Amino acid sequence: MNLNKLMKQAQQMQAGMAKAQEELAQKTVEASVGGGKVTVVATGAGDVQSIKIDPSVVDPEDVEFLEDLVLKGVQEAVTKGKEMAASEMSKLTGGMNIPGLG
Repeated sequence: MNLNKLMKQAQQMQAGMAKAQEELAQKTVEASVGGGKVTVVATGAGDVQSIKIDPSVVDPEDVEFLEDLVLKGVQEAVTKGKEMAASEMSKLTGGMNIPGLG
């Protein structure tokens, strides 16, 4: 295989991945837990953008329950964002496993 052609393909893939990462930072996923009592929105880059909490789960006598719901919501949203990112990157790499992606 021609080394110049290989380098050009690598540069094109790198540019495509950079563009996809920028787009993923703009795309969001939403996770709801506790029957919709806590909803978390995160980006494909894993940044949490918002957390909505239904007032009915705010109980000063059981703060631990609310903490658990928030934690689970954040974990689920970040996981969904990573799955979306892995899926998008897989489209670019043709399924090749490239270290540092996903």
